[in-house]
Order: sequence, then structure tokens, then C-alpha cells
Amino acid sequence: MPPTRVHFNGSIALPDTDTVFRELGERIGPLAARYPDGETGDRSNWIWFQLQRFLETPGLERAADPDTQAKYRGMTKLRLAAGADPDAIDWPNLGYADAYLASWERFVALRAEGVIPAGTRFQVQYPTPLASINTWIVVDDQDALEPSYERALLDDLERLLAALPHDEVAVQWDVAVEFAVLTGSFPTSGSPTFDNVVERLVRCVDHVPADVPVGLHLCYGDYQHQHFTQPESLELQVRVVNALTAAAAREIDWFAFTVPQDQAGAGYFAPLRELLAGDASQLYFALVPYHPDAQAAGVSERQVRSIDEVLGERPWGVCTECGMGRVDPDDTRRLLDIHRELAAGVSA
Repeated sequence: MPPTRVHFNGSIALPDTDTVFRELGERIGPLAARYPDGETGDRSNWIWFQLQRFLETPGLERAADPDTQAKYRGMTKLRLAAGADPDAIDWPNLGYADAYLASWERFVALRAEGVIPAGTRFQVQYPTPLASINTWIVVDDQDALEPSYERALLDDLERLLAALPHDEVAVQWDVAVEFAVLTGSFPTSGSPTFDNVVERLVRCVDHVPADVPVGLHLCYGDYQHQHFTQPESLELQVRVVNALTAAAAREIDWFAFTVPQDQAGAGYFAPLRELLAGDASQLYFALVPYHPDAQAAGVSERQVRSIDEVLGERPWGVCTECGMGRVDPDDTRRLLDIHRELAAGVSA
């Protein structure tokens, strides 16, 4: 069957949270079961939001050479200060819970006005601990600092969920750096195996209470709308999904898959035949192109046919490859409309 639902991976390039909710309500309505707040303002550039927290953390200092990842030259890198104990690092307030609690108030108010459809959940997004650690910490200190940062991030999530009704919220983990590690695109401490990566993700998934829906955004990067490596098929994504499905103690409610804008070949989607995620797990595919004018005619239709050939009558939906926080703001509303059109079976 063709796509019938919509998912958003987090950031949306609009001025503020109210505008995000109003545009989603008007253009998407009930096609999306969950609305994000758009990660507007200083959260729009994903884990750059965390850099200031790292800079404020006692026991960390700037490294002399920030350039360890060729595609991201000039990015700040920090390291453990001389004599600092990694187990004693006291991370500051990471800021996610505070931001989401403020957005929650607007979500509730606009839902009461009828702007947001009744029954829509409030969706929050967190980067995995590895994402920020790998991005902002020098390779030699990543393993030492990841455990304490993971505790701080999970504590932030706990504080948020303690304040929100569990039947009205959903949590997404953004899984991008893990694919960079698995494909050898980013340097990292040691040589994490596939199983190491899955163990990290299972801890994230299982930390979300069973009565709160949880999903994963499977991403190959979005720096200047370019992947750190171009996936040739869904094979690695499906393998990660299958391992998580087998290892997690709870149900995973959705997965959002990367599909390069011009990728329509049946072979790209063929690994879905090996997918072990049950029907309770919603599937979303990135068929909404960041640059629709640059997409060849008929690609969306071929992508839909390729997915349908594998999934048959299983329902599925559409999304973008990453968030929309870094698209041209003038294109944002058009991309929202393409979500609706694709989910309604209309050519983009």
C-alpha cells in the first residue's frame, strides 16, 4: 500500500515553536501521530546545542588541534584537563528537559485551541550519548568521558518524563554518529564493534518507560545536506533494526530510514525483506527530498513502488532524511506540503 502517514525527525526551520505547531496543524493535521517542537533557536543545529555545555564543564579544556574529522574542519574539540578524574566530571544542566518543558506548555495550549489535533503526542528528540561525545571530545578521551555524559543525558530525560503525562509524549533517539562509526567515517576510541554500538542503543531505548512510545531516527548525516558516506542499500540499517528488535527489553514503536534523494532502485530497498521488526513498529522512509526541484521526475513514484513491492500491505509513512532545521526557511512550508502530498498518494 502507498504511504499513509507522516513522521518528523525533529528540527523544522521556522521562527519559533508556536509557528511550528501551527504549520503542522494546518498542513499535516492528523497524518502525523506525533508533533515535535521544531528544535527552533539554538537547538536547530542538532548537537551544536551541547557544545556550550561541554565548554562550561569543569575538568574539560579546549584541545590544541580541533581538526580530527576532515569533513568538519575547524570544529571545537575538548579533552580532559591535566589531573582531572573522568569519573568525577560534574556535567552542567544539559538543557533538553528545560527546552521541552517550555514547548510542552505551548503544545497543550494550542491543542486546547484546536490547532493541534486531539490525540496527537508531543515528540521529543535526544541525540545518543555517543553523538555528542564523538563530536566534541578528542578521540583519546571519548571512552573515559562517555559513561558520565550518558548518565547526565539519561538523567535529563528522566526529569523530563517525570514532568510529562506518559500517555501524551513520545521519545526519539537520533542515531547518526553510530552509522558514521560503523562505516568507518568518523574516528573513535578503540574499535567499536557492531555489538558495542547495539549495546549502547539498547541502553537508550530501554531507558524510556514502556508506557512511552520510543523510536529511532536512522541517519547518515546531514552536513550541508550531504551524507558522511552514501548508503548503497538499507542493509546496514535493517541489520541495526533487527539487532535492536532482538535485544531491547521493550517494543520499539517506530524506525525512520535514510533514503538518498535520487535513490529509487529496487535493490536499495530489497534488504527490507529481512526486516524482523513486527507490525507494531511503524516504518518511515525519507522520500521527502530536501531539494525537490533537483529531483528527477518520477523518482518519488518509483521509490513508493519499490517499498510496496517488499512491504506489501504493511502500512508505512514518509519523512525527510534528517531534520529540517538547516533547509532554506523559504522551502520549509513547501517541504511540509510534500509530506502531506506523498502521504495522500499525490506526486511531489
